[in-house]
Amino acid sequence: MEDTEPTARGTTRGKDGTQEMDNTVLLSSKPLHRFIRGEPQILGVVVLIFGCAELLMGFQLARDRHENSTLIYIPFWQGALFLISGNLSIYTGLHPSKRMVTVCLAMYVVSLLGILVSIGYRIFCLVELSYIRFMYGPYIEKEWTYNRFAQLFSIEAILFISSVCVSALLIFLSAVARLALKSTNTQVLVQHALTARSNTVST
Repeated sequence: MEDTEPTARGTTRGKDGTQEMDNTVLLSSKPLHRFIRGEPQILGVVVLIFGCAELLMGFQLARDRHENSTLIYIPFWQGALFLISGNLSIYTGLHPSKRMVTVCLAMYVVSLLGILVSIGYRIFCLVELSYIRFMYGPYIEKEWTYNRFAQLFSIEAILFISSVCVSALLIFLSAVARLALKSTNTQVLVQHALTARSNTVST
């Protein structure tokens, strides 16, 4: 696994046996272990499943003439965001690096912004469908039409709940990724401080 083994080490130089950091050695990526401990691969698979469900439900909703979340193509672009975020999480879990964690964090933020839009619009759809069912239900002659409204409401409610669940997972992954990147930046500062100190002692 790349970038997962500590690479910082001390070398003895000078007559006084002073320990200093080898300038030719790369920084350790051990802080990225915080991201790995967050189980990005498992959570990525879960996000992938939600993304597939979003796309499949979207094809079902697209067949209906009544206004629903496919009016602004929410199931399709949100499903795509979930699939991309899930794949990135799985890949980064297998090949952790600072660059990939940064890409994952950016994708998590974009997905969360998309979820905010979808949640807002789906609340509007759920309210409208509920109003139609309870206000005009008794006047709908065909039972099939009434059941179709109930089916639309159920699908939108399921997708709404799934969006909330995925948002919780993405918030957790974003927090873990941010902590890992912050720890890596702190390690860079410590590395430079130790190197400058060792150079001062050797001179």
